[in-house]
Amino acid sequence: MLTGKQKRFLRAKAHHLQPIFQVGKGGVNENMVKQISEALEARELIKVSVLQNCEEDRDEVAEALATGAEAELVQVIGNVIVLYKESKEQKTIELP
Repeated sequence: MLTGKQKRFLRAKAHHLQPIFQVGKGGVNENMVKQISEALEARELIKVSVLQNCEEDRDEVAEALATGAEAELVQVIGNVIVLYKESKEQKTIELP
């Protein structure tokens, strides 16, 4: 579980990132969760954009992605979800 201080640190780090995944009409599926998991292993911190045509609630999408990819949900702001997962191979982010 992340502390408030760690979440603040990760939010600041994520600020300049562009979303690399988009959740659209199809919602969250197994394939997407697998790709997000792989992206988290490579980058540790990613943004996911929830499109207007997504039928699921963005909080449900965030929960499903975090659970599926075994990642920490850093924040949901607007239609953007920020996820963090410590990398096993390429650890670059040192949490405070």
